[in-house]
Amino acid sequence: MTLLHKINAALGSATGFQVRRVRPGAVPVPVAAPAPRPARPVPLGRAQPAAVVRPPGDPRVDRLLRRPVFIIAPVRSGSTLLRMMLNGHSRLHAPHELHFRRLEVHFATGLAEKSLAALGLDRGDAEHLLWDRLMHRELTKSGKSFIVEKTPGNAFAHKRLAACWPDARFLFLLRHPASVARSWHEADPGRRGPEEAALDALRFMNAVERARNGLTGHTVRYEELTDDPATALKGICSYLEVEWEPAMLEYGEHDPGVVAKGLGDWKEKIRSGRVQPGRALPAPDEVPDALRPLAAAWGYTP
Repeated sequence: MTLLHKINAALGSATGFQVRRVRPGAVPVPVAAPAPRPARPVPLGRAQPAAVVRPPGDPRVDRLLRRPVFIIAPVRSGSTLLRMMLNGHSRLHAPHELHFRRLEVHFATGLAEKSLAALGLDRGDAEHLLWDRLMHRELTKSGKSFIVEKTPGNAFAHKRLAACWPDARFLFLLRHPASVARSWHEADPGRRGPEEAALDALRFMNAVERARNGLTGHTVRYEELTDDPATALKGICSYLEVEWEPAMLEYGEHDPGVVAKGLGDWKEKIRSGRVQPGRALPAPDEVPDALRPLAAAWGYTP
C-alpha cells in the first residue's frame, strides 16, 4: 500500500474524505458533502426490575444513621408545625422535607449489576445505602443526635422505611379528616375543588391508617398540638427517650429560615414564634360522606 493509499484510508475512516491527484488541465468537479450520520440516542440505563425491599444484612456496617424518627402524616395535617417544634429540641434535627425516596439507583450496564451482586447487594440495597448516607450527612452537619423526617409521601412507603432502618421510630400525626380536606382545598382552590380535595387527601389519610396498623409508634393529634402543646410534646419526648425542653414551644426562634409559602393559616403563627389555637372542629354535618368512616376510626365522630 502506497503512502497515498494509507492517508486516504485513515482520512476516509475518520472524516469521509479522500485525497485525489488532479490531472493537468482537468476542471475540478465539486463533491457533495457526505450526509451527516444520525445521532445515536443516549442510553438512559437498562430497564430496571422492581427494587427488592429487605433489611440490611449487617446494620452495624450498612447503616450510619441510628434510630431515625419519621413523622407519618397526611398533607395539611400540621406536620410542618410539629417539625418546627421538634427542631427546637437540642437533640432533634428536623430539616425540611428531604424526599429521599425519590432518589433511585439504576444500572447502566449489566456488568455494574453483576458487580454489585457479587458484593451481596441489589438495587434496593444500593438505594438504602444512598438514602442512609444522605440523611446521616444532614444529621452530622446539624451536630444533633437524631434526625426527624416528615415528608407526607413517606406514609405510602412505611414498610420500606421500617425495612431500611429496623431501629426507626414513628410518630403518627392525625387531624380531623374534614379539616385536612378543607385545608388541602384552600391551599390551591383553582386546582382542587372541595370534593376533589377530599378524595385526594383521603389517599394520604388511608396510607397513614395503614401505617398505624402495620407499625409500632406514638400517635399525636394536631388539635393536641394547638390546644395543649406542652402536654403533647412531653408525650413525644417520652416516646423518643429525650428530655422535655420548654424551648420547643418557642419554635419560631429556632427555625428562622423556614419558608412560609404553602403553610396557609400557619403563616402568622410561624412569624409569631408561639403556638396559637387552631380552628374549631367541623360540625358533624360538615364532614363529607367519603371521610366519615375514617373520621369515626380516628375518634372524631361517633
